[in-house]
Amino acid sequence: MFDGKPIIGIVGGIGSGKSYVAKIFGELGCVVIDSDGLVRLAYDDPAIRAILRKWWGDGLFNADRSINRSAIAAKIFRDPAQQKMLEQLMHPWVNARRERLMQQVVGDAQVLAFVWDTPLLVENRLNSQCDAVVFVDAPREVRLARVKESRGWDEAELERREKLQMPLDKKREISDYVLVNAAEADRIRGQIREILSQILE
Repeated sequence: MFDGKPIIGIVGGIGSGKSYVAKIFGELGCVVIDSDGLVRLAYDDPAIRAILRKWWGDGLFNADRSINRSAIAAKIFRDPAQQKMLEQLMHPWVNARRERLMQQVVGDAQVLAFVWDTPLLVENRLNSQCDAVVFVDAPREVRLARVKESRGWDEAELERREKLQMPLDKKREISDYVLVNAAEADRIRGQIREILSQILE
């Protein structure tokens, strides 16, 4: 609980639609904390940018001086030590901003709960700070079709990325609720409304 309001963590496989589910929670009265969005803000912080430049040089930046996230991904996926180094830099910044965002609205009676849309929620042990964890399930073929369309990944790339994360059966096992995001929007919304109702009880 954060000042009496539950914290809901969203987990699931790549391409399962976690952010879509979080968005619907938001429409139902929750405040969604988007960790990917916070990471993008962190990359705009001059202090973060200076450290990254010191580590990896000017090649990390695009022509418009924005961070080349693909270049960062290429570095950390090849080298676990580099990944750990980046996490130790980014996590405190993101955690502090997440708490600040929650603090700004905690007194708002219209806010029912906080939803953490965080890609590696379990891997970073943030699930231990959640009052409820929701697993978003979707068949592999559906997830593959989604990442092909949205990210241009083939099946080998999806498999490679998934191997870097906790197995889905383990994530499902530690979750409090499971919803299936492979049907029509009304059915998904109904599942989310029911889960939110149970959490708030």
